[in-house]
Amino acid sequence: MSHSSTTQKVTTEQLIEQWLHGHADNTIKTYQQYLGRFLAHVDKPIDEVTLFDLQTWQLSLRNLSPASQGTALAVIKSLFSFGFQLGVLPLNVAKLVKSPPSKDCLAQKILCSPQVQTMIELEKNTRNRAILFMLYGCGLRVSELCDLKWQDVKPRDHGGQVTVFGKGGKTRVVLIPPPVWNVVGRLKGDYGGNDPVFRSRQKGLNGYHVSRKQVWRIVRKAAERAGIDDQVSPHWLRYSHASHSLDKGAPLSLVKETLGHSSIAITEKYLHAKPDDSSGMYLFD
Repeated sequence: MSHSSTTQKVTTEQLIEQWLHGHADNTIKTYQQYLGRFLAHVDKPIDEVTLFDLQTWQLSLRNLSPASQGTALAVIKSLFSFGFQLGVLPLNVAKLVKSPPSKDCLAQKILCSPQVQTMIELEKNTRNRAILFMLYGCGLRVSELCDLKWQDVKPRDHGGQVTVFGKGGKTRVVLIPPPVWNVVGRLKGDYGGNDPVFRSRQKGLNGYHVSRKQVWRIVRKAAERAGIDDQVSPHWLRYSHASHSLDKGAPLSLVKETLGHSSIAITEKYLHAKPDDSSGMYLFD
């Protein structure tokens, strides 16, 4: 029996709902952002979308950065692949659309140790300083940091440990170095286990948890105070954690587990982002 003969009639909305089921809230928001633009462009049920529709939509993305174009295409490819595997789409036409090449800018997003130290030292607000410490010292993603509750954090030896609910629904336990714990612990006060570790004064969509936008502003301002001209984001501190810990001899497998990478190949990128040697260095002895 061919795949096309087993297709079942499902509306675009039903397919999307099934595709998004079980994803993290932040992932759903990102997917919906790109999906909305795609559906507005094609303006037809998804099982009627042709390769030409996909190619003209891809051309409409030219005002986005290559990285954003790649993300948008990956989202739509994922949806079509899901629909095809489910038997809803007779063909996976998105498989034929090629992703745009994008420059690997990882090396440009790794701060040097003195830059990170200056960012932390010049931050006088205790909560904000603890945020910088946790992003760098534990290599957390900004969404992981924002979601932390006091029940996820506990003391251990001279430092502490944090249970992180990360990307892909995976849970990992990360040790908190003593210097980081000394700052984070000051935020505890009388708060209970269900209270946020990094608290916002105003209630938002996630209760009193600090928002991702707030963390972005905190990191950006800290970078400006440290005299860093680049548009530094919270993820730069995670990149720097990986690079600096590898530089100081941390095993590749340990860095992978700490950061919650899905494969060792992702972690290996940090080894190549800051090479120790280059053939040009031998030319001018």
